[in-house]
Amino acid sequence: MTFAPTPDTVETDRLILRRPRVEDAAVYRQLWTERDPRVPPHRQISPEGRPTVADLATQLRAEEEAVGPRLLVVQRKNGGDAIGYCGLVFHGTGAPHEPELAYELLRAAHGFGYATEAGRAVLVWAEGAGYRRLWAGVRDWNVASRRVLEKLGFRETGDLEPSAAYGDSLLTVREF
Repeated sequence: MTFAPTPDTVETDRLILRRPRVEDAAVYRQLWTERDPRVPPHRQISPEGRPTVADLATQLRAEEEAVGPRLLVVQRKNGGDAIGYCGLVFHGTGAPHEPELAYELLRAAHGFGYATEAGRAVLVWAEGAGYRRLWAGVRDWNVASRRVLEKLGFRETGDLEPSAAYGDSLLTVREF
């Protein structure tokens, strides 16, 4: 099964979702520094300070020509600043043809509805591209993200990956 590649840009009333550029590495690094301490260690800055801005720039450079579903940088139209990312990824949560919706915004951008707006734009594109179902994993303690997923029409499946250390990871699904 083949799907349309992620568009280079998607616009909403207040946002532009666009392909990442190497210069976005600093924003990606800031996202890493702002993560909740309850997230697993592989999603936190290591004791050695990794990933660095240079590490993230190298990763972004390697992904520049990637095709297929991807994450897009979320940028505000008013001001032009990058505030995070939103898009589709394949993590093995769903079937091979069912990607996961992923998003993360800088803390300063929380509470303005940007995650819901960006997520809705990705859903519109995904449905038009032929996807019939998307997944999203979310930690049980992440009430704000659970609320965003609910607004986007995701429902909790009852499946979870238990973790006493980091909080259970709940599986949600959105069908078109």
